[in-house]
Amino acid sequence: MSSGLENDSHRHAMTRRYLLGAAGLGGLALSLRGACAETIDLPLPGGPDERDITTAFPQKGAMILQRTRPPLLETPWSVFDKGVFTPNDQFYVRWHWAVIPTSVDINTFKLNVHGHVNQTVLLSLQDVLAMPQVELAAVNQCSGNSRGFFEPRVAGGEWANGAMGNAKWTGVRLKDVLDRAGVKPGAVQVRFNGLDEPVVPDAPDFKKSLAIDHARDGEVMLAYAMNGEQLPVLNGFPLRLVVPGWYATYWVKMVSDIEVLDQPDDNYWTKTAYTIPDTPRANVTPGQTGVKMIPINRMVPRSFITNVSAGATLPAAKPSLVRGIAFGGDSGVASVDVSTDGGKTWTPAQLGKDEGKYSFRQWQSQITLPSAGKYSLAVRCKNASGEAQPDTPNWNGSGFMRNVIETTNVVAS
Repeated sequence: MSSGLENDSHRHAMTRRYLLGAAGLGGLALSLRGACAETIDLPLPGGPDERDITTAFPQKGAMILQRTRPPLLETPWSVFDKGVFTPNDQFYVRWHWAVIPTSVDINTFKLNVHGHVNQTVLLSLQDVLAMPQVELAAVNQCSGNSRGFFEPRVAGGEWANGAMGNAKWTGVRLKDVLDRAGVKPGAVQVRFNGLDEPVVPDAPDFKKSLAIDHARDGEVMLAYAMNGEQLPVLNGFPLRLVVPGWYATYWVKMVSDIEVLDQPDDNYWTKTAYTIPDTPRANVTPGQTGVKMIPINRMVPRSFITNVSAGATLPAAKPSLVRGIAFGGDSGVASVDVSTDGGKTWTPAQLGKDEGKYSFRQWQSQITLPSAGKYSLAVRCKNASGEAQPDTPNWNGSGFMRNVIETTNVVAS
């Protein structure tokens, strides 16, 4: 994470002026503008075999439409071959409730910091922008990314692999915000709430909590920009929590309320929802009962081929370039290996620029398929903590934390 204090004051002032000047874009209406223009082949084990592509959402380009209310938009796979940073207009979208503000008044918006603190503080956007600026590259990945590949199938959004994205986030340390209020001794958790609301009065408001030491570790941040531009409305404008290395359920969007707690949070979204089996890889057998459940937390390593699609034809007995992306989960990418025989033998890939331990990292490898026939290309990542992708998929009833070694079947001719 780099600090704005390490740069000159002119850069910080320009960023502040830009964000305040452009924040009116947050007033765009969240409404569909026209029908889906095309479809894309996206076969999943339980179907469907294709999905609609939509361009009807504000500040968004072509996206795979999972659901309209609340918006669930998946990033088309071709986007990930263009670079390690996912463009804002094709960054995936996941909301839990359909009642999302269609505009945010930047002049009246306040961030309320309260609870087990020395003093309650209300921070304007100007107050936040005046604080020391930090930047961090980090992957945001839905807990249920790749759920559509679970067998047997489980309920929920049937994502392929595109419910993830990587961005360079700009904002302020959560620790600095909490210090404005002064955390009292005995604090145990920090709870975050956004401007979205349940569709019915009795439904639980979406809130998430982090342990106090995690919240104050200096890496968790409140972002007001991604990839050098203001946050899109659908990605959390005006402030979004960034919890590097952890699944996106904790990355609360449109954060407006921060409450320091002196006892464990028992709200539905922290205590009951987004829990995983307390087993290696969150893995259980379908139908298994009596398993201890814990809140989902850190991400695990993953890697993908991005320039070769399933069923592609590659030349036999000639070199072919294969490339893709990898990330280490909650630590950096240590190595990426490629296989042309379905995982029987492996060859180290060349790693691209390191954008930070929480970021995507590109890799590439020259492969030669010796003769005509069918081949299974595979890629695996090992992170800096020594954790490698497994060769068998996990399973749990929520469809969380898939990170099996990915294979791509091709033909050489």
